[in-house]
Amino acid sequence: AALTQPLNALREWAANRPELQALCTQYGELAQAGTQRLLPGPTGERNTWTLLPRERVLCIADDEQDALTQLAAVLAVGSQVLWPDDALHRQLVKALPSAVSERIQLAKAENITAQPFDAVIFHGDSDQLRALCEAVAARDGTIVSVQGFARGESNILLERLYIERSLSVNTAAAGGNASLMTIG
Repeated sequence: AALTQPLNALREWAANRPELQALCTQYGELAQAGTQRLLPGPTGERNTWTLLPRERVLCIADDEQDALTQLAAVLAVGSQVLWPDDALHRQLVKALPSAVSERIQLAKAENITAQPFDAVIFHGDSDQLRALCEAVAARDGTIVSVQGFARGESNILLERLYIERSLSVNTAAAGGNASLMTIG
């Protein structure tokens, strides 16, 4: 429920924007953050697979429609949004409900790629995308996925906004018999 509350608030806020409402509904139905599945394994072993939201997603768009599309996708998976601190995005943050704006962080555009983020969604032209990809690739640390779209596209791949975790527990050894951990 906590993961879906900001998306629901955005959907309600978008009462006079049927396209955005439809996207909120679509992304909400596709979202799987917090999903945990039990995987098959041998006796004495418990294997789980979990989808968790990436912590923060950098969203770059130069028009309101694309910025709101990106926002809906990121809120659907439960991540935070990193937006450039410009007039368009400041105005949107002020207009959005507090449950949504609390999930948004603004950073100066000139050093936005120096901020911590785990994924990127971009709407714009190919030259801007190339420059952004070069800046993201030049960063130290882990490789960050960049999704690039033309203006107006809404087919954001939510699966790229998750972290997959798999955990295998030796249930026989977890019961207290530590010598079972060394059999082999």
